[in-house]
Amino acid sequence: MNYHLAQLNIARFRLPQDHPVNSDFIDNLDRVNAIAESQEGFVWRLTGEGNNALDVNAFDDPNVAANMSVWKSLEALGAFVYRNKEHREIMRRRNEWFDKIDFYLVLWWIEEGHTPTLEEAKAKLEWLVSQGPTAQAFSFKNPFPAPNSDVINPVIDECA
Repeated sequence: MNYHLAQLNIARFRLPQDHPVNSDFIDNLDRVNAIAESQEGFVWRLTGEGNNALDVNAFDDPNVAANMSVWKSLEALGAFVYRNKEHREIMRRRNEWFDKIDFYLVLWWIEEGHTPTLEEAKAKLEWLVSQGPTAQAFSFKNPFPAPNSDVINPVIDECA
């Protein structure tokens, strides 16, 4: 059986999403999402009514935005997150738009062909918060190998 890597990352806007201070972030979403989709190893990403997931209310707080995607490997996701220039440039500005959240990212392995749900992703984030990094839910800093592998190479780059 083959596995892919699922990820959920969340961010809480400092001000309501439609506030003008957030326009530069929102105006760049389509561009950055298109870059993600063109990356080697990209499989799938969550979208709502438009080309992004800003209208998907994954949490009770309307200022929390969720981004969920699937990648062929930890290395493929890491290459986009940490080494893609356009993504890094936007993420370096995240403090302009978002509050700090202690647990904002969770990674987990899924069977190839499975599309994760938001409920699944939220449960994985809750698991990471309550149990710490395990094979069930982990982070870039504390990764676990896919169930069919014994090898994992941590991604230790910094986004910003």
